[in-house]
Amino acid sequence: MLAGPWASQTLADLGAEVIKIERPRTGDDTRAWGPPYLHDNDGNVTGESAYFLSANRGKKSVTLDIATSEGQAIVRKLAEQSDVFIENYKVGDMARYGLAYSDLRAINPRLIYCSITGFGQDGPFSQQAGYDFIVQGMGGLMSITGERDELPGGGPQKVGVAFADLMTGMYATVGILAAVAHRTETGEGQYIDMALLDVQVAAMANMNLNYLVSGKTPRRQGNAHANIVPYQAFDARDGQIVLAVGNDGQFGKFCEIADCAYLASDPRFVTNGARVTNRETLVPLIQEILATRTIEEWVTPLAAVGVPCGPVNDIAQTFAHPQVLYRGMRVDLPHPLSGSVPTVANPIRMSGSPIRYRSAPPTLGQHTNDVLSSLCGIDTDELDQLRKDGVV
Repeated sequence: MLAGPWASQTLADLGAEVIKIERPRTGDDTRAWGPPYLHDNDGNVTGESAYFLSANRGKKSVTLDIATSEGQAIVRKLAEQSDVFIENYKVGDMARYGLAYSDLRAINPRLIYCSITGFGQDGPFSQQAGYDFIVQGMGGLMSITGERDELPGGGPQKVGVAFADLMTGMYATVGILAAVAHRTETGEGQYIDMALLDVQVAAMANMNLNYLVSGKTPRRQGNAHANIVPYQAFDARDGQIVLAVGNDGQFGKFCEIADCAYLASDPRFVTNGARVTNRETLVPLIQEILATRTIEEWVTPLAAVGVPCGPVNDIAQTFAHPQVLYRGMRVDLPHPLSGSVPTVANPIRMSGSPIRYRSAPPTLGQHTNDVLSSLCGIDTDELDQLRKDGVV
């Protein structure tokens, strides 16, 4: 639902021409994942969900029923001319439609074919459907996310966005670009097998190694860091602040600004290892100190001496932040239904080939006629007949 579209949106931002194949009449499931929905120029609700708009910028929408022989023939015609084929179906579905890698490789040996599933193309769970929420649970992420069991609100939590989907989309993008580089050298396409569970396990990063090295299963720490102290959210006088002390020097500077230099010289807290060991003693002391000033009274002096810190913003505050505004993270694009639609900038900044936003997320079937006539040579009469037959 998101991993494949996220990968293809990233490729579109980087300059690829992306053709999105959708079901006739209904389209991508996420078009209906609302509210909220985009409003048209008259203030009426459209069928464009915010969820769909988040992952489909820069694409051309073609409606096509791939369950029909005519639809399959059109996909093969497009694949014959394409560099990359991305599919997000369950294992074996593409083969049922005659669109498996072996089918398409026969007509385009240079094709890079990327399959994205919950559990991969093989193994005991390969036939099961996998969704982000399930994979966050199975892959260990929820076991380390959320407050400790013994505290109010304790228990496993999912991340607030579809972390496994988004990371799989990013890894798929990297794999596809690596395959393009390989093809440039060898002339050969290849098959890429991406699994949400594989990605979720890989993305546990230092928490994986904490377990593999120590043999101890990591526990939830709430907003605290497992290996660094103090590195968590604290309550200031007017809201929450994140204090991220990354080394002993920063801890000393924090203690100077906080008028608690005695903590920096205390043997229990003088090194990060000691602070981690004595976390339960140190954190309440720091919380008591931080509660005496406002967020701004902490952020300004701490930032001035190089101690990483910042407020816990909601999304509205994030988009109003001066740095976010300066970096242009909101991008408004022309849209046929609403005049314009807000999108969020791609964070990749390149000097020689900067990101260009060529079009808003497409309306359903917006480019069907153009793509099928220009790339497949289908004339107006044929298109009319395909439409009558429900193929497009």
